Amino acid sequence: MEAAVAKSGVREGMVLVSAMHITAAVYVNDHESGLIEDIDEWLEKLAPFRREYRHHQTGEDNGDSHLKSLLMHHEVILPITAGKLDLGTWQRVFYAEFDGQRSKRVIVKVMGE
Repeated sequence: MEAAVAKSGVREGMVLVSAMHITAAVYVNDHESGLIEDIDEWLEKLAPFRREYRHHQTGEDNGDSHLKSLLMHHEVILPITAGKLDLGTWQRVFYAEFDGQRSKRVIVKVMGE
């Protein structure tokens, strides 16, 4: 994203980062491996894989992936200040993939002046 912001020439504005699939998420948090593992465990407790999801009656088997995506959200909007992505000291943007069965993409839109 830093490269997209730099390439855009935007000095003041925002950048939208969006997972273009319903079983993925984009989020901002601390870049620390223990925390990432804690988030994964928390999500698994809240939305564990279960064969009983009604979604699975449609021929899919990823009901838990859809629920995890809802919990984490599919996009973030971040500020750009003085031509740089404006994140806190420890903040990083993460892409989370909960399904992995199909090719995915992320869209990055830089907006501003």
